[in-house]
Amino acid sequence: MVGLGDTKKKIEKMISAAEDLYEKMNQLRAQIDDLRSKVEKTSEQVDAMEHDLDEQRVLIERMAREQGIDVDEVLAEAAIEEADAENSAETSGAAGGSAAEPED
Repeated sequence: MVGLGDTKKKIEKMISAAEDLYEKMNQLRAQIDDLRSKVEKTSEQVDAMEHDLDEQRVLIERMAREQGIDVDEVLAEAAIEEADAENSAETSGAAGGSAAEPED
């Protein structure tokens, strides 16, 4: 009858492990539901911000045209300046670092 006692302990251990796993699965499900809700809310906020940004862009472009400013030219100049700034930052960062010389 010793075999039945060991079997009972093993079954109880398996049941306990299954209950723990079920609880963890429920916690994970709740976390996923919460995450899904947050992602949907964030998506709605991003959509609203994109809409607002589009409206602002139209207004700014219209005001710029009224002032005789070429919006495309201003954007192109800004992109060039940004690229130049990135290149100079990369160049100064690479030149300022000190690499260890390999030992022979």
